[in-house]
Amino acid sequence: MEDCLAKKMEITVSEAEKRTGRNAMNIQETYTAYLIETRAVESQSEGQCAPVESLWRRYSEFELLRNYLSVTYPHIVVPPLPEKRADFVWHKLSADNMDPDFVERRRIGLENFLLRVASHPVLCQDKIFYAFLMQEGGWKEMVNETGFQLKADSRLKALNATFRVKNPDKRFTELKHYSDELQSVISHLLRVRARVADRLYGVYKVHGNYGRVFSEWSAIEKEMGDGLQSAGHHMDVYAASIDDILEEEEHYADQLKEYLFYAEALRAVCRKHELMQYDLEMAAQDLTSKKQQCEELATGTVRTFSLKGMTSKLFGQETPEQREAKIKILEEQIQEGEEQLKSKNLEGRDFVKSAWADIERFKEQKNHDLKEALISYAVMQISMCKKGIQVWTNAKECFSKM
Repeated sequence: MEDCLAKKMEITVSEAEKRTGRNAMNIQETYTAYLIETRAVESQSEGQCAPVESLWRRYSEFELLRNYLSVTYPHIVVPPLPEKRADFVWHKLSADNMDPDFVERRRIGLENFLLRVASHPVLCQDKIFYAFLMQEGGWKEMVNETGFQLKADSRLKALNATFRVKNPDKRFTELKHYSDELQSVISHLLRVRARVADRLYGVYKVHGNYGRVFSEWSAIEKEMGDGLQSAGHHMDVYAASIDDILEEEEHYADQLKEYLFYAEALRAVCRKHELMQYDLEMAAQDLTSKKQQCEELATGTVRTFSLKGMTSKLFGQETPEQREAKIKILEEQIQEGEEQLKSKNLEGRDFVKSAWADIERFKEQKNHDLKEALISYAVMQISMCKKGIQVWTNAKECFSKM
C-alpha cells in the first residue's frame, strides 16, 4: 500500500458541468462532464506544492475505464461506479440524472471510484488508469489498442459456463451465494430507508402547520400572543431543516449503494473462475478422448460405439500405414494437449490464489466501510431526535412564559 498511487498523488473530481454536443450518431445530446484534478504529493523538504493538472471526462469514459479494468484484471473485485440514474430515492428527491443534487452526489461517487482504484495495490499501477488521469486527448484510442474488447466478448460464453461446469469450486460457489444475499439485504435496507425518509419528510413538514396555526392564534391573544408566536417560530425552523437532513442522509445511502454494486463485482470474479474451470474441464475431456482414440488405433479394438467404427466395418479396415500416420498425428495432439492442460492448471491455480487474496482485501475493506457508514447513520438519527426534543423543549418554555 505504501507504493499505491493514492499515496503519491492527490486526486479530486472537483466540479461537474452540463454540456451539449453531438454523439457518434451525430445526434445532439446533453451530458455532464466532470473535472478531474491531480497533484503530485511532494515531500515536505521540497517546500513548494506541485502544480495542479486537470482534464474533463464524461461518465461514459469512466465506464470505459472500468470495463477495461474488469476484463484486464479478472481476478480483482474492481470498484463499482456510482449509479447512472438515481434509484432507491424518497419520492420528494428528484430521480432526474441532470438534477443538480444528484449530479453532485455522482461527482462524489466518481471521485470515490478513482480513489478506490488509486488505492488498490494492483490497479493503481495500470498505465491506462494513469493516462485516464493525465492524458485527455487520445485516451480512448489507447484503451482500444489494448484489445481488451476481444477478451470482453468471451464474457458471453461465461454466462452459461456455470451450468456446464462439472466440478465447481465450493469456495467460489459460496462466495457467489453470499454476493446474492448481500445484494438482497442492502436492497431491502435501501427500500426501508426510502420509506422512512418519506414519512420523516411528512412529519417535519406537518410541524410547519403547527408553526402556521400558532402564529395565527397569537394574533388573537394578548397575554398568550408572544409565547405562541415564539413557539410557532421554533416549529417553522424545525420544519425547514428536513431538506438538508435528508440530503445528508442520501450520502449514507450512497455508501450502501456502493456495496450493492460491489456485490455484482464479486459475482463477476466468480463467473470468470467458472469460465476458466469450464475451459479446463473441456481440455481434460478432449485429451482423454484423443488418448482413447490412439489406444484403439494401436490395439485395433473399439471400446465405444462410433460412426468411424461402423464405417471401417462397412468399407474395410485401414492399412497399417494409414493407421500409423493417424497414431502419429494423435500422439502429437496428445502431447500438445498435455502441455495445454498443464498450462491451464497453472493459470487456474494462479487465478484462485490472486482472486482469494483480493477477496480477503475486499472483505476487510467492506467490514470497515459498512461499520463506519452504519455508525454515522445511527449518530445522524440520534442527532435528529435530539433536535426534535430540543424544539419541543423550547416550545414548552414558550408556553410556560405565557
